[in-house]
Amino acid sequence: MNPLLSDAERALYREVLARGGRMMFREAARLDADAVHRLVEFGLLVHHAVDESLTAVSPRTAVGRLGARMRAEGAGLLLRAEETPALLEPLGLAYESALGRDDRSSVVHHVRDVEQIRHGILQVESETREEILAAQPGGARPRQFLEQSLELTRTHLDAGIALRTLYAPGALADPPTASYAADVTDLGERIRVLDEPFTRLLVFDRKVAVIPAAADHSSAAFVEDPALVALLVERFERDWARAATVDWHAAAGRPRGTGVPPELTDLLAAGLTQRAIASRLGLSERTVAGHIARLREFYDAETLFQLGWQLRGASGRPAAPPGQRPARTAEEERDP
Repeated sequence: MNPLLSDAERALYREVLARGGRMMFREAARLDADAVHRLVEFGLLVHHAVDESLTAVSPRTAVGRLGARMRAEGAGLLLRAEETPALLEPLGLAYESALGRDDRSSVVHHVRDVEQIRHGILQVESETREEILAAQPGGARPRQFLEQSLELTRTHLDAGIALRTLYAPGALADPPTASYAADVTDLGERIRVLDEPFTRLLVFDRKVAVIPAAADHSSAAFVEDPALVALLVERFERDWARAATVDWHAAAGRPRGTGVPPELTDLLAAGLTQRAIASRLGLSERTVAGHIARLREFYDAETLFQLGWQLRGASGRPAAPPGQRPARTAEEERDP
């Protein structure tokens, strides 16, 4: 049986590791173009189109993808797929030794170079399998990365990775960001807006978190300590619960219909109860309840209060801040 990787391919992978797990594609191709393409094919290197760089991926991560592909090709490759972990184990040990990833139980790693921060995030992201949480303050997202981010989001969601992101209110005022948010929410990402200060945060599979280590974001801390990551996740979930869902299509100037009569929406935004709305419109409470259910799904509202708050903002009425109930109308006061 031919070896899984040639000596040249193994040597090039080790060379990338020796350089911190990152090498420019052009330089690697000069060393051995065939080996580069083979390592990318196997998933041991990831090619990033934005800066034409290569990032080393853990062989243990590549094994899972490669093994699945081999099994899909037929029973004839099954034996080879089962042997893959053992074949790549020496490179796995080299990866962990070179990048200091052999003990992930309690690690906070500081990175002080912007390019290395980006490289580290791409590396952790390539190993993510279940969930990415992101808190992105500052309003508008950098336009040069939106197109690439859209494709990356599509790839993550197609792989079954859940995505949740917090934006600041400034994102609503930036047309490219609002348009991007509308596109990714169509794909399945969930984005909310938090109208209070919060800190930039990325959490991957609730195992690795990335936070700023300087006010100007010139350095970052990669946190792998389970207790600290759990604390950061708890903070994200707290902010997520207080944040508002947004109709990003409307924000991008391409509103969708809800299928709910506008007069019902107006009454709900005005603060009337389900019973009062049914009485005012001459509908059954069951019919009104069905319309409200559709509105909650449309606005991704987890509670009726959250839905009413969003509707009041969408209709131009003063909306009560999160955590405070809007004033009850006179008709609602009469309704038990």
